[in-house]
Amino acid sequence: MVRPGRPRKQKPPAAPLVEAFLDMLVAERGAALNTRQAYERDLADLSGFLAGRGVGLETASTDDLRDYFEHLAAQPGARRGSTAVRTVARRLSAVRQFYRFLVSDGQRADDPTTTIDSPKLGRSLPKVLTEEEVEHLLDAAAERAVGEGTPEGIRLMALLETLYATGLRVSELVGLPLGAIGRDGRALIVRGKGGKERMVPLSEPARQALASYLKVRGYFLVPGLESKQAAWLFPSRVARNGYLTRQRLAQLLKELALDAGIDPAKVSPHVLRHAFATHLLHRGADLRSVQKMLGHADIATTQVYTHVLGERLTRLVETHHPLARRGKPGS
Repeated sequence: MVRPGRPRKQKPPAAPLVEAFLDMLVAERGAALNTRQAYERDLADLSGFLAGRGVGLETASTDDLRDYFEHLAAQPGARRGSTAVRTVARRLSAVRQFYRFLVSDGQRADDPTTTIDSPKLGRSLPKVLTEEEVEHLLDAAAERAVGEGTPEGIRLMALLETLYATGLRVSELVGLPLGAIGRDGRALIVRGKGGKERMVPLSEPARQALASYLKVRGYFLVPGLESKQAAWLFPSRVARNGYLTRQRLAQLLKELALDAGIDPAKVSPHVLRHAFATHLLHRGADLRSVQKMLGHADIATTQVYTHVLGERLTRLVETHHPLARRGKPGS
C-alpha cells in the first residue's frame, strides 16, 4: 500500500509591498534569485516578530526594529562567531534597503533604520598565496602546456594566467564570452554583478597564454553542439550550459597544486583572486584601481586588503625616513 505523503507546508505569500521591493531588486539591480530569496526570508522573519506585537511591517518604528535586532543578538549561538554576526548584518542590510524603498516609493515619509547601528564584524583576512607559491603554480601549468602540449594543459595555462592577471570572480572567468577579448587583446570586457561592465587589462603572459589557447579551442567544441558552445571563450565538451563549470575549474586547480607541491586546500579560484589584489597592493597599486579591477561596487569591500598597505608603508618608513635610520649601525 502506498502511504500518503505529508502535505507540503505552503509558504505564506509575501505582502504586496515586499513583493514590489523584491521585484525591484531583480529588475533594477540585477539581484540573483538566491539574493531575492534570502531577502524574502529576512523580511518574513522580521514580519513575524512584528506581528507578535501587533505591528505591521510597513508601519514599524525605530524602537520596534531595534527591539528586533536585540532579540536576534540574544538568540543562543548569536555570539559564537563571526558567521552569526554576519547573518545579522546581512539581515539589517535587507531591512534597510526595504525601508529606503518604501520612502523612495512614497509609502513612508521616514526611514526607521537610519539610527540603527550595524553589528561590529570581526573582519578576517582573506586566504592568499604568496608570490612564490603562485610562481610554482604557473611553472606547473607551463609544464603541462609546453612540456606535454595537450589542449587541456594549454587551456589550464590560459585559465590560470587570466585569473591571476585579472582577479576575476570564478563565475566571470568561466562565463566569459568569446568576444570578451578586446580587438588588440590587451584587455577583457567583463560583465560582473548587476550586469555592470568593466574593462580589465591583461598582462603579457596572459595575452600569450590566451593566444596559444585560442589555437586549440576547437578541441573543446563538440560536433553538433557548436551553436551552444560557440559563444563562450572556454567551452566545455560535457557541461550542460556549454562552458566550463566553476566546479571543474576548482578541481583542475587543486590537481595543479599537487603538481606544484602546494597543499590543494590552499588553492581555489577565489584564493587566486585574493592573491591578485594582495600582490598588486604589495607592489604599489592604489586601492581605487584595485577596486575597479575587482568589480567592487563599494571601496569598503576592497579595504579588507589594506593590511598589505600597512605592511608596505611600514617598510617605506623604516627604509627611507631619516629618523628611522638614526641609531642603526653606521648611521
